[in-house]
This record gives sequence, structure tokens and C-alpha cells, in this order.
Amino acid sequence: MHSRDEILEALDRVQGESAAYWSAFSDRDFFAKIGEAWSPAENVRHLAKSIRPVTKALRLPRLVLWVMFGAPRRESVTEDALRERYLGKLAGGADAGRFAPSSSTVLDRAQVLALQADANRDLRAAIERWSDAALDRRQLPHPILGKLTVREMLFFTIYHQRHHMAAAERRRAEVQSRG
Repeated sequence: MHSRDEILEALDRVQGESAAYWSAFSDRDFFAKIGEAWSPAENVRHLAKSIRPVTKALRLPRLVLWVMFGAPRRESVTEDALRERYLGKLAGGADAGRFAPSSSTVLDRAQVLALQADANRDLRAAIERWSDAALDRRQLPHPILGKLTVREMLFFTIYHQRHHMAAAERRRAEVQSRG
């Protein structure tokens, strides 16, 4: 996944995967913590909360992004390199920080799932305004990884959604195996 169009296709795929995965939980399990970890609903709210600032940034004039965050002085790294760096930061104790899901009284699964679907839809629309080359000419701050090119931020945003599905599945299996 390197070109803008491939990123858009991957975003569509991950949204479909996410909708299918999170929808498979029963209503009770969707809102229940997985052991000591976030509930599926909290995972979805966290993902939506982390996607929105990327969308907001991509809607800004590119000159504003340049003034705020400068221009990258290196080429974009691969998805694999970015993923390994992120996993290393998590292993070192990094956490969601201000992007942790805030408490919510929403008990309607469809509303929670719509948060992520809407965030991904809005992100897709924002990406479409960017040329492929422009993705490497601006950078955005990531709370754990530092400044990333826009392309890297999009790689991360897509991977991050898969990461949370995999983590939830791993935790669910651990809880079930314990008893």
C-alpha cells in the first residue's frame, strides 16, 4: 500500500473488516471489558477519537500544516517499518494518553459503530483532496511516534485499526482460556 489510491482502498477494506469484527460481539459483550482491557465499544470509541484529528489536519490548507509542523526532511518509511516502531514504543510503555476513550453513556452499539464508520468516511473524503506526491511533502505530529509524513500517518491510521481488532481478539482468547 503505497499510492494514495491504494491507501484509500486499504481504508475501505479496514472499515469493512472493523464493522464485521466489532459487530460480531453480542450487545452485552460489546460493552463489557475484555478482562482488564477496554471493551469493544471503548476500542471503537478510541479509534474514532484517534482518526478525527488526522481528518481535521488533512482539511487544513497545506501552507498551514507547513507553518505548524514544517516539511519532512526525509522520505516516508514503509508500513512495516512504521508498525515495528509503533510496537516498540508500546512495548516500552507508551499508551493512548489523551486518545483513551472517554466515559460514555451511549449504550447503543449502532451509534458507537457509526462513530468509527463516520470517522473513516470523513478521513477518506479528506484524503481524496490530496495528490499522491503531496502525502510526502507535509508532516503531522503523532503523540507516540513524533512527526510523520501524511503518508505515514495514513499507514498508521489503517494499521492502528487492525492492531486494535487483533489485540481485542488476543485478549478475548486469553480470557476464555482462563476460564
